[in-house]
Amino acid sequence: MTSEIAIRSETTHDIEAIAEVTVAAFQTLKVSNHTEQFIIEALRSAKVLTVSLVAEVDGRVIGHIVFSLVTISDGTQDWYGLGPVSVLPEYQRQGIGKALIHEGLSRLKSMHARGCCLVGHPEYYKKFGFDNIPGLVHEGVPPEVFLALSLDGNTPHGTVTFHEGFKADGQRSGGG
Repeated sequence: MTSEIAIRSETTHDIEAIAEVTVAAFQTLKVSNHTEQFIIEALRSAKVLTVSLVAEVDGRVIGHIVFSLVTISDGTQDWYGLGPVSVLPEYQRQGIGKALIHEGLSRLKSMHARGCCLVGHPEYYKKFGFDNIPGLVHEGVPPEVFLALSLDGNTPHGTVTFHEGFKADGQRSGGG
């Protein structure tokens, strides 16, 4: 890699580039329903993007990550869901996703977040301290791909629910 990566909060000027990066990043993934760009837009429209960061090289957005509040059935507050995280295919495997995750978790910690969870590849996310937590589940998701990371040393027990924006599929409901 020849240019330096800058990680910063998204701006309204980044929205189109973020959608393009997201589509490109998930295009060949067999485990994807290819709705990630719609999920991000739904979360943005609902104003629940707690942390939304872009990775930029030479003024070009090449990566993106989102964190949004989740609810836990035991009433634990201040837990967040990580994802989607996207990096343009030609920039993957160069540490950009890792840098986005580290910066995002750092920002969550500075906000006194209590924890973070996600659905993803265990081998990858365990490198960041995420793990399967007995008693913490996300219905309809195999337990081995639902991972969590306590940021305050306390572990909730219950069912995690991500924001309804995660159900977005690009289909408009209603008339019009």
